[in-house]
Amino acid sequence: MSIEETSTNVKVRFNELKKSINRTSNWRERLDAVNELGQWNSKEATELLKYSMTGDPVYKVQEAAFRQLQALGEQVTMPKRTPGELIKGTNKILLRIKKSLPNNHSYEDFKEKVKKMRLDLFDTYEGDKGADFDKWLEETWTNLPTR
Repeated sequence: MSIEETSTNVKVRFNELKKSINRTSNWRERLDAVNELGQWNSKEATELLKYSMTGDPVYKVQEAAFRQLQALGEQVTMPKRTPGELIKGTNKILLRIKKSLPNNHSYEDFKEKVKKMRLDLFDTYEGDKGADFDKWLEETWTNLPTR
């Protein structure tokens, strides 16, 4: 492989990682991109990692970006976990979804509709809550008013 081909492949891969960092409905893909970018010692990679560390809604991704930046020798501060809603208007969105379902719908019906209608919200909270996601979503569903 020539130097030009290698350079082109590196640019293509970097652009793929950049797209992955911005994919709002897949926190796992963002986490993988952060971990891979930590292997790149470039200004552009460092900037993307800083963006993820300060702006990703999923704390696991922020922490991973922090660790990668530290490993690259950057002087960074561990981000604080953001209290409250990760996505503005979450309760309002979930209430609209609940009200759009028949009165006798199940939690599973609600969960599926949230996933279909707002994958970004579903994915962000799933990434943030981890093993407690279903418990959180079901409690939220139970506490939302009905018609």
